[in-house]
Amino acid sequence: MERYVIIGNGVAGVTAAQAIARARPGAEIHIYAAEPYPYYRRPQLPDYIAGIVAEADIFYRPPEWYEQQGIRVHLNAPVAELDPSAYRLRLADGTTVPYDRLLLATGGLAWTPPIEGANRRGVFTLRTLDDARAIRRFAQSVRRGIVVGGGLLGLETARALRTLGLEVTVLEFAPYLMPRQLDREGAAVLENLLRKMDIQTVTGTVTEAILGDGEVRAVRLKDGQEFPADLVVFSTGIRSDVALARQAGLTVARGVVVDQYLQTSAPDVYAAGDVAEAGGVVYGIVPAAIEQARAAAANMVTPGSVTYSGTLPATTLKVVGAELTSLGECVAEGDDLLQLRRADPQNGHYRKLALRAGRIVGAILLNEREHTSPIRQLMERGTDVSAYADLLMEEHPDWNQVTAA
Repeated sequence: MERYVIIGNGVAGVTAAQAIARARPGAEIHIYAAEPYPYYRRPQLPDYIAGIVAEADIFYRPPEWYEQQGIRVHLNAPVAELDPSAYRLRLADGTTVPYDRLLLATGGLAWTPPIEGANRRGVFTLRTLDDARAIRRFAQSVRRGIVVGGGLLGLETARALRTLGLEVTVLEFAPYLMPRQLDREGAAVLENLLRKMDIQTVTGTVTEAILGDGEVRAVRLKDGQEFPADLVVFSTGIRSDVALARQAGLTVARGVVVDQYLQTSAPDVYAAGDVAEAGGVVYGIVPAAIEQARAAAANMVTPGSVTYSGTLPATTLKVVGAELTSLGECVAEGDDLLQLRRADPQNGHYRKLALRAGRIVGAILLNEREHTSPIRQLMERGTDVSAYADLLMEEHPDWNQVTAA
């Protein structure tokens, strides 16, 4: 029986292990995890910080579930070296582990820009459960928090700190919040929601230094402004964790380069999730990690059986209590696009559709859940909706009329 080894126990690693277990009952499946915890839901870490969910509730499955699936999880077992030519790896404790097929699912690392004072006490990133524990503990004794980065994780972290009673300011480099999922008009609606929560936002700004004597006292911007702070969380993105792949001599660009089968440049070594670069793209989103993991698992069991051609950027997120869905080319600009918008800042609603040649190719839906399914259906079908432009922007469109077109 073949021996399947997975490095990393995030969503990609665990999804792949489960898929292999289903396809090959009784197969030998091992997961090696650097952290001392079984798989937990990273998107729930801000809710854990806020005290909204208990620590026990962020874990995906109890330990016995893995045993029942025939998956052996080795916790606190970081991999120090990978030798693809010998089909083996070496753990940090010196143990040598052979494999027949291997999946790299090492994910990403929180990235902090090179800023003066970033190593002061009270400065954090949020990527792991240990990070979340440290932030939650530190936040109990301070009153002013700064979050550097206005993406999803940054805003959810800001909300968590506000829930704990801190005064919170979000500093964002881009001209508006969540530039990957929102356009300027949609971000304005979101900023209005944040103001109602007493979360201050400053956009189009560059953080220059963290000030203080050992501990954090303030954050200074490039334009000279200073914001008092006791705690700073950097939420400035992740970088693929490619150290092991690079050591092993695999082809690496922004991530570990994989082909249409999710195979790396080494035979029988695959990659999926935030560490993988597929078609020149590191997606960095959960739907892509799941799709890649399933495809990689299928090819580890039966090589060449499933091709991966990319993931439609489609994310539904809870951000500061609002539901945001971003589909396709949601923030694309261009003369070939017709942009339709409906905004209700007072009630926190925003709908934006991008049409190319009469077909919906992108959408932003903020607190517009009832419209998500029909719009997604129209996009997937490639329906020409050019005759219904006015109807699409009504408060309650008759979707049956459009989908029947």
